[in-house]
Amino acid sequence: MADNNNELTPQQLAEACAAAMNERDLAVRHLGIKILRVAPGAADLQMTISEIMIQGHASCHGGYLFTLADSAFAYACNSYDDVCVALGCSIDYIAPGRLGDVLTARATEVSRSGRTGNYDVRIENQHGQLIAVFHGKSYKIRGTVRQQENEA
Repeated sequence: MADNNNELTPQQLAEACAAAMNERDLAVRHLGIKILRVAPGAADLQMTISEIMIQGHASCHGGYLFTLADSAFAYACNSYDDVCVALGCSIDYIAPGRLGDVLTARATEVSRSGRTGNYDVRIENQHGQLIAVFHGKSYKIRGTVRQQENEA
């Protein structure tokens, strides 16, 4: 694969950025989060709720749901090879996730202009039931996603 972004299609660039990020993303890998799909401004990630994720009300701890959504947001907003960080995020919990549920977080770009972007993430279980909705605002900082791979 070529090193120059101009020689890659937008889809190839998004996939190369996801691969570079995933190599460094210990949290995602530790939680067993899988990247199902990436595209420019979009990402679908999947996580199965395990015993360690269950809180005192027999449902998935909200922090794990936030982590899944935040990760999908991160892969989506970094898909252009510009390093982006979260400027702000919010989540609304709609329904509980249960032990063994397979959750899919779908991040979609709403807007991207200048140094900021807005992304919505929907988390659904294996039955298509909406579990949570998340909104993240990204901020572009210096550097490129793939170059960080070589600097790490």
